[in-house]
Amino acid sequence: MRIVGVNIPDSKRIDIALTYIYGIGRTNVGIVLKKAQIESTKRAKDLSEEELGRIQKALEPYKIEGELRADIANDIKRLKEIGTYRGSRHAKSLPVRGQRTRSNARTKRGKRVTIGAIKKEVAAKIETASAAKK
Repeated sequence: MRIVGVNIPDSKRIDIALTYIYGIGRTNVGIVLKKAQIESTKRAKDLSEEELGRIQKALEPYKIEGELRADIANDIKRLKEIGTYRGSRHAKSLPVRGQRTRSNARTKRGKRVTIGAIKKEVAAKIETASAAKK
């Protein structure tokens, strides 16, 4: 089943299935279902065409999927252009909202890379490997 271009899982309850749409969370689902007059306990596969139409009509006022992603990308681009601190953090792929980076922030910064002293044997192997490539 597709709603606004997103495949909705059929076996899940409709209140959970609608959260698969980018920009629609648990709070918004409750509002949308109340506006569409659909019970939240109903399964997605049990919805009729008329009920799907009501859900799509209830979703119209929301910015979702591509439109929301484009707006967020434009906001980040604007922050970078005007040279804000937040924009510079986005550009460096670091946490933006004041989190510490000395020991955490692995999700944003990526896999650990050890920087520092290396043993003489390892340095010798690296030198011989780079000399062999030339």
